[in-house]
Amino acid sequence: MRILGIDPGSNVTGYGVLEQRGGKLAHVAHGTLRTQRGAALELRLEHLHRALSEIVAEHRPDVAAVEQVFVSASPKAALVLGQARGAALAAIGAAGLCVCEYTPTQVKQAVTGSGRAPKNQVKTMVRRLLELDRTPAEDAADALAVAIRHANGGPLEAAGWAPRRRRSATRSKGFVVSVRPRT
Repeated sequence: MRILGIDPGSNVTGYGVLEQRGGKLAHVAHGTLRTQRGAALELRLEHLHRALSEIVAEHRPDVAAVEQVFVSASPKAALVLGQARGAALAAIGAAGLCVCEYTPTQVKQAVTGSGRAPKNQVKTMVRRLLELDRTPAEDAADALAVAIRHANGGPLEAAGWAPRRRRSATRSKGFVVSVRPRT
């Protein structure tokens, strides 16, 4: 299975492509798409849509995994980020790909073991997990982390199985993860 991970942004969008063979992940490609600062929003969105369409055509992923919008303090910034995310989703949808979405916390948890990990820790773990020679740029590392998250649990969730957290019978502060079908 080939997975396209996307970390959408209005100025910089990261992408990463992984191949999952059995239980192993292999790095295929990664990079960042930069829009021209100061250009009209519609031109930046068109550039993002076109560039992602080209990446999909070149790498032919089976599925796309996209990070959900992080709600910022500025409503205007959140709106622009949502529009960039929409352009990314439109490019993926035009290619007929299934899209899975993950929160930043889910992505960090899958890659580092902590949903509150700092960005540097995510970059370091992506490099280690994929055995890369160099640490990718932040946005590309985030996109690769999204793809890793999908590889480590997305197919189960897409098939209707989801991890559920519940308190253990002893009422400890730890959680037990159980897998159950969604209803």
